[in-house]
Amino acid sequence: MAASPLISVQHVSKSFRRRPALEDISFQVEPGEVYGLLGPDGAGKSSLLFILAGLLLPGSGQARVGDYNVAADPEAVKAMIGFMPQGLGANLCDTLTVQENLEFFGELRELPPPVFARHTEELLHITNLERFRERLAMQLSGGMRQKLALCCALIHLPNLLLLDEPNTGVDPISRLELWGIINRLVTDQKATVLLATSYLDEAERCHRVAFLHQGRILFADTPENLLARVPAGSVEGRSPLEEVFIRAVAPEGDYPPPPLPPPLSPDAPLALEVKDMSRVFGTFTAVDGVSFQVRQGEIFAFLGPNGAGKTTLIRMLIGLLPPTRGQARIAGLDLVRDAARIKPRLGYMSQKFSLYRDLNVEENLLLYGGIYGLSAAALKDRIPEVLESIDLTGLEERKVADLPLGLRQRLALGCALLHRPAILFLDEPTSGVDPLVRRRFWQIIHQLAASGVTVLVTTHYLEEAEHCHRLALMHHGRLVALGSPGELRSQAEAGQGRILEVTSPEFRQAFPLLRQSFPRISLYGRALHLPSLNFAQDAGQVQKIMGQAHLAITALKESPLSLEETFVYFIRQAPGDEDVVS
Repeated sequence: MAASPLISVQHVSKSFRRRPALEDISFQVEPGEVYGLLGPDGAGKSSLLFILAGLLLPGSGQARVGDYNVAADPEAVKAMIGFMPQGLGANLCDTLTVQENLEFFGELRELPPPVFARHTEELLHITNLERFRERLAMQLSGGMRQKLALCCALIHLPNLLLLDEPNTGVDPISRLELWGIINRLVTDQKATVLLATSYLDEAERCHRVAFLHQGRILFADTPENLLARVPAGSVEGRSPLEEVFIRAVAPEGDYPPPPLPPPLSPDAPLALEVKDMSRVFGTFTAVDGVSFQVRQGEIFAFLGPNGAGKTTLIRMLIGLLPPTRGQARIAGLDLVRDAARIKPRLGYMSQKFSLYRDLNVEENLLLYGGIYGLSAAALKDRIPEVLESIDLTGLEERKVADLPLGLRQRLALGCALLHRPAILFLDEPTSGVDPLVRRRFWQIIHQLAASGVTVLVTTHYLEEAEHCHRLALMHHGRLVALGSPGELRSQAEAGQGRILEVTSPEFRQAFPLLRQSFPRISLYGRALHLPSLNFAQDAGQVQKIMGQAHLAITALKESPLSLEETFVYFIRQAPGDEDVVS
């Protein structure tokens, strides 16, 4: 007799101020599954998790966890689950230590002291946090905060774990470690995990996935069945599930991915030069001795997790923060001495899209045009040009509050382009938008670069790096690598080798076994990746280990490093403690 589903959601809908957040959602999660809820910001993922956690009532429909109706008996459900909300350690108390945070959650769960002590030791061990018991939560890096937040959610060893965007904004090493922990919980503890994420590649690590878009489920299936919809070799260099989403959202459209960045002339003049720039806040160094150059027409990306120093660096370069030390020249002008002459040459799109929601599209453009000092006559000609360049022609009268996130994103870009800046700064411009919107946005960026605009962009989506001429990998305020995507990948492969990719239907069971001999192994989709300088020797050892455990191998092949794996390599080569922010 088949086991009953641990989660059953039937025709659930929810609205906020008459705006639908969820519409007729139905799905089931079986015991022992890792089930992924995928989708951009605003798709309804968090609302769905809050309903299942007993923190939000559905407008209609029914959600059940185990034998309980969540709306009718939320307290019984809360005892069964561990819930980790969105944000880097959002459920932590910053002024408490690691141990004190765990004690607080243990008391909330009314655990007997012996049970709490046993659970604490086990959780600190699997998350590698034992030596940081006395460290204040505020002094932990983003990745370590997430691991502590996970420990707090797991302190009573629940059957069901609800994770809301657990990997957003963390560094690649922490992301790999968190997936290793999830794999261990499912394999060893027989836990069930419902996970919300906007990273499409994470879907391949799940047993089944549901893709939410505008409050509805577009499709729900196993990753294998979804990937089978995409012709082999048609999505080189990006997630195949991105193509599945594009075809589901726009089946009649032709939305090719952005091409490689436009060619950059080796004789192009310098647009920006930074020498040994640092910014210190009290005892904390946010940017530490950064130096680089950017040429006119170049697309230059700053990659790194939250807290790496990307936004602080941009705020210094646009004149919002004075550097503690170091210097920069922009368009041949000194950043500090010539600040008034530099500002008209810069465009800036902030991470939060600084738009006025009560104004319409045209009114926002008029407002920003006035801020930039453009005359009414100049704006009369310029606004239609900008609207055409960002594909918003015809939407002049639409109120910003009524625009979807992708259109607000393009309007924010248009506001930054009104005064024809020579250098454009974009701070996390594609965070939270769906793949179709992200694809169109990068096409616009390439058009700007081809016209001679220099674009500096920050992102934590590593796949976007392929659209850039060069990358600056940042970690704890320092540049740990600088070069084109190809150059960085080649340097990392020279240092640690290419990837031995192991495909197995029993990859979850194989992972802890192989990790004993290959400590750098990682889960990558539904495959196992291990760096190898001797493919034949390492492949033989993998076959021996898995053969002795009677685990099947579908394929062994050599693959190039992904950019995530490249970033991991450079972080591990960087001096200093890679986990702790001091």
